[in-house]
Amino acid sequence: MSIILEKSRRDFLRLSAGSLLGAAAFATLPALGATRRGERGRFRSIDEALQRGVASGTVAGVVALAADSRGVLYEGAYGKRDLAGAAGMTQDTVFWLLSMTKAITATACMQLVEQGKLSLEQPMSQVLPELAAPMVLDGFDASGKPKLRPAKRAITLRHLLTHTSGFTYSNWSDRIPRYEKATGMPDIAESRNGAFASPLEFDPGERWQYGIGMDVVGKIVEAVSGQSLEIYFKERIFEPLGMASTGFLISSAQKQRMATTYARQADGSLKAMAFEMPQRPEFFSGGGGLFGTPRDYMAFLRMLLADGTFNGARILKPQTVAAMRTNQIGELDVNPLKSSAPAWSNDADLFPGMQQKWGLSFDINTQPGPSGRCAGSYGWAGLLNCYYWVDPVKKVTGAMLTQLLPFYDARAVDLFGAFERGLYFGDDYATRG
Repeated sequence: MSIILEKSRRDFLRLSAGSLLGAAAFATLPALGATRRGERGRFRSIDEALQRGVASGTVAGVVALAADSRGVLYEGAYGKRDLAGAAGMTQDTVFWLLSMTKAITATACMQLVEQGKLSLEQPMSQVLPELAAPMVLDGFDASGKPKLRPAKRAITLRHLLTHTSGFTYSNWSDRIPRYEKATGMPDIAESRNGAFASPLEFDPGERWQYGIGMDVVGKIVEAVSGQSLEIYFKERIFEPLGMASTGFLISSAQKQRMATTYARQADGSLKAMAFEMPQRPEFFSGGGGLFGTPRDYMAFLRMLLADGTFNGARILKPQTVAAMRTNQIGELDVNPLKSSAPAWSNDADLFPGMQQKWGLSFDINTQPGPSGRCAGSYGWAGLLNCYYWVDPVKKVTGAMLTQLLPFYDARAVDLFGAFERGLYFGDDYATRG
């Protein structure tokens, strides 16, 4: 959710990739809605909400889908991949997943934990020697020079998986952007190894703050497995799950199915912008480098919903999935994200006023959600206003994908809420066994 590509940063400032579009441009767009056989019409409210979202200019295009323990429950796609073209949104449209990558990286890591090759309390300097002497950024002196001190304790795998390591993101930090400017350190979104020289903002284990820890976990998976993330993910996760259109390196054919990214303007309209993750990276970003299709990602979510198995492929053990959706930060709480880069993200809190916990690597709502999900559900999001959740109580999972900046757009969040409510409360879902 935190990926900010430097090229895209410059393109965003220019906003030269497309023309300004008002709500009138969305009036008649192609649509695709589907429900499971015998259940057509039960989720009409979702179709109507998504259609309104496109017609009103909330989004240029949107895909939503859901599944329960019996299979796909709902699929809907409205709008266009690019408002300047003819192709409509489909379940096979290619999206930049960004921080939806994190759950897949965590899955790869937990496979290695299952195999005894890693442990949650293990100091990660044993795997990555560069973590042997982490430094904490204590501020800046009068001349603007960073003040650093040694961290009080080692960084463990648990710290990295739970965003309690002290590593943070420049999107939601006052200090890291200043440190980057003072030192010339690249942003993590540039996929340059120099970004791993980032200092910590607090001692490991002292609080929760969203950060680059999952990129470090990606490096750990590579070091322990002896494979790049591109190959490891493909062999151990994507191929078993049938996720043929997901990866770090996008083909020419896949690029033809890409959804265009749009930026919300001050007047509420949308403007197309260039956005692409580095295709010649120095490292594969375990925190946010993947692209994929909604249908592919739903296969991954259905694996989690089924406690680690999908279509006969065992990806994780049931006890591992149970641990991943359980509070792993103890008395600490998930804190709201305070934006330091308003062009890229608004302030964000998935459950305002609710105590939230973090698993491995998911946000957990400790109370029933306002739109229907049960307490103990888990999920997260991607920077371009993509959202997903898994409800292990009612055995349902859902995802909504757009390609829209800034993150946590109020209108997109409302649309996601309408999708979730339609799924839980449309017709007889709440009373069904």
